[in-house]
Amino acid sequence: MNGFNTFEKQDKVLIGMSGGVDSSVAVHILQEQGFAVQGAVIRFSPAHEGAVAAARESAEALHIPLHVLDAEQAFETHVVQPFCESYCAGRTPNPCIMCNPLVKFRLLADKADEQGCAYIASGHYARIDVGADGIHRVAVPASAARDQSYMLYRLPQDILRKLVLPLGEFEKDTIREMARDLHLACADAPDSMEICFIPDGDYSAFIRARGFTPKSGRFLAPDGSDLGPHAGVDHYTVGQRKGLGIAAGRPLFVKAILPDGNIQLAETGQEYNTQIRLTRMATPDGGPLAAGDYLVKIRSAARPAPCRYDGCGYVTFPQPVRAPAPGQSAVFYKDGLVCGGGVIDEAL
Repeated sequence: MNGFNTFEKQDKVLIGMSGGVDSSVAVHILQEQGFAVQGAVIRFSPAHEGAVAAARESAEALHIPLHVLDAEQAFETHVVQPFCESYCAGRTPNPCIMCNPLVKFRLLADKADEQGCAYIASGHYARIDVGADGIHRVAVPASAARDQSYMLYRLPQDILRKLVLPLGEFEKDTIREMARDLHLACADAPDSMEICFIPDGDYSAFIRARGFTPKSGRFLAPDGSDLGPHAGVDHYTVGQRKGLGIAAGRPLFVKAILPDGNIQLAETGQEYNTQIRLTRMATPDGGPLAAGDYLVKIRSAARPAPCRYDGCGYVTFPQPVRAPAPGQSAVFYKDGLVCGGGVIDEAL
């Protein structure tokens, strides 16, 4: 069940704001539900000054107080450094997934406690379900097209118990219409598609400017022959077809980035796997994920695929899945609820 409907004024909530349309309209929805709302914008890095300014504008328009929280050191330690290291090792990390439990929601929860707010909130498209066992779990939203439950799978129980997700019942078009009705400056602002701390999308330049040296190596053809050097593993990800810079006479894609820095290429039809191995497992209650049949998403935009989990980190697919990328997460669902997940370590 969804535990949030109408509230008394004394129910105080602290919502994370970015100045974007989703978190801004979420403020209004919370106000309509009876919450006394406070906002918080987090300065994760120097690249976030624009978000701080936009959040100030939204908070002023919505008549709520705004706290500016500094997370630069924690963000550097828990998100930026691991991101760079992972890319240099030939993996494809998802920094938001690690930021959410370790930095963003932890900082919001701490500030909420300081302000006497019983709840925290965000503009994610997801819901919170409270089971008969008392365990709080992330659930899929009403809008399948906007589903962000994947990004929240690592949130622990102490965060989930406080969390309100007001956009879980809405479609994006409705949210934009509400923003226009409220005359918010962000009503028609485009959705951000890049990693927040690399706004120009040039991951390689960002990583190298910080002094990291990604592995170099060679392209290997499907038959194992040498196709020449590549530009560094930070330029590629599993499943990539474009931008390889090679003339093989036929379409090729990245099958695997090998530990020695070489990149194994494959032909169309060879991009599918029937098994993956996971590490760094997480579940809502902190216990092990039970063996059994689930639906699983192997990337945020992927369709859920049927699978069998063995209870020890191995996931088997009755129908092969395309290009599972080490460093991405596999998130398990049952009956629309997030049951847990882990980081893909190897595609088998």
